[in-house]
Order: sequence, then C-alpha cells, then structure tokens
Amino acid sequence: MDKLKLEAYWNENKKLTWITMIIWFVVSYVAAFFAAELNSITILGFPLGYYMGAQGSLIVFVVLIFNYAAKMNKLDRKYDVEEEEEK
Repeated sequence: MDKLKLEAYWNENKKLTWITMIIWFVVSYVAAFFAAELNSITILGFPLGYYMGAQGSLIVFVVLIFNYAAKMNKLDRKYDVEEEEEK
C-alpha cells in the first residue's frame, strides 16, 4: 500500500474513531450530568434519566460497537486491507 493511500485510510479511521468516542462521551457523561433535567421527561412510565442509566446507554453502546465494526470492515475493503478469512 502506498503512503498516500495509507494516509487516507488512517485519516478515515481516525475520523470514525473520533465520532464514535464523541457519541460515547455524550451518552456516558453528558446524559448523567443532565439526569435531573432529563427526569422531567418520561418514557413508558420511567424518567428519562433513569432509563438512560439503566437501559438507554447500554443499547447505544452495543449499537456503537456493531456500527464501528461494520464501518471498519467497509473501510478495510475500500482500501484493500481486510483480514484474510480462515478456511
């Protein structure tokens, strides 16, 4: 892989990682910081602050994992650096 192609791959990789980490940070810390305000909103009878702590954040984290893996696989194929499959 030439240097220019490798640099483009790495830049896209860093961008995806930053976006994923920003979403993680917002769900982990910002939602907890505003828990009192979020509790004024109810979902299925539960305050939103409680829901985000108990289930919402976990759902977002699992979605982030699968999204990151899918996008990285697509990026690997785009730059022809995917791992070989075991036979």
